[in-house]
Amino acid sequence: MELGLNGKVALITGSYRGTGAGIAARLAHEGAHVIVHGFEKGQTKEVCDYLEESGNSFSSLELDLHSVDFEEIKSAVPNVDILVNNYGSPKSSSWESPSSWENEWAENVMIGISMTQAVIQGMKATNWGRVLFIGTMGTLRPGTHSPGYYGSKAALEPITKSLAIELKASGITVNLLNPGMIATAEVKEMITRKAMKQGITGDWETLEQWAASEFMPTLTEQISTPESLGDIVAFLVSERASQINGAVIPVDGGWVFA
Repeated sequence: MELGLNGKVALITGSYRGTGAGIAARLAHEGAHVIVHGFEKGQTKEVCDYLEESGNSFSSLELDLHSVDFEEIKSAVPNVDILVNNYGSPKSSSWESPSSWENEWAENVMIGISMTQAVIQGMKATNWGRVLFIGTMGTLRPGTHSPGYYGSKAALEPITKSLAIELKASGITVNLLNPGMIATAEVKEMITRKAMKQGITGDWETLEQWAASEFMPTLTEQISTPESLGDIVAFLVSERASQINGAVIPVDGGWVFA
């Protein structure tokens, strides 16, 4: 199915590794010009090298979104057709101290808000755009670690819906994708450690089967990969998904029901 992404310009925050890199690769494969984002000089090189070897269209944006103000963001970020607010991170907040709660709000909400505000006028000018926030299914079943992370991610739902209403009939859609566990390198390492404690070893297929049936069960008994999530993102930001707007889309293999 032709998604209509050929020639579209897509910026994915935090796409120098992990889930963001998988999303960038899938959008580039579908013909988009991908802007790979990193926070430090040289951080995007590995992903950019991969895209170059694959013959994809790309450029790099190395900008520390923690340390720049909104005017600096506006001047550094080019006009784009697609913005995927992928970046986010827990900062070890706890009920013992207010420390890190504000940082988690800044990480998981304000960076995405600032990036959206920086590109939205350009989208309006072309009467076409896609804004996709990446949240987490953990907001439905939060743990005790980093409660401020879950709280900040939960705020993305009303933010998404409010912006979709604000941009009514503009040609711009705004959605929220809530993934479950994603098999990034860090998650694979974590699962390997947890499995070893249970006496379980083997290849990734074996470990995934254990993790998706015992450790964090899903109805599919599979774990999403950055690339499989990228496939779903590619559709959601495409021309084909024009009627999906203000939506909250779970991608967890049925984890919440398992």
